[in-house]
Amino acid sequence: MARVKGALATRKRRKKVLKLAKGYWGAKSKHFKMAKQAVMKSGNYAYIGRKHRKRDFRRLWITRISAACRLNGINYSSFMNGLKKLNINLNRKMLAEIAISDSESFTKLVEQVKHI
Repeated sequence: MARVKGALATRKRRKKVLKLAKGYWGAKSKHFKMAKQAVMKSGNYAYIGRKHRKRDFRRLWITRISAACRLNGINYSSFMNGLKKLNINLNRKMLAEIAISDSESFTKLVEQVKHI
């Protein structure tokens, strides 16, 4: 039986890593060993970044809702508690969007919460 050589698989694997490292500075885009390390590190950063993005957007929405609440004379925690008691199930993303784009309806929501 003929011997199978691994050159093709090795070349494919190396080309894949070098393609992912395209645009990296210096030897990180040319030398396989450095490129592999850089690609692995950037993959880790990308993974962590996907988690951080969710966290950052939630912080942004809460800040926007809080600012709109303060303009209407109520604090954020009282507003959210009031919404929960009224069974108004709007998520923070939608509340932040309403606070920015349609401040009149947000004011109506605040007024409903204040009357509890």
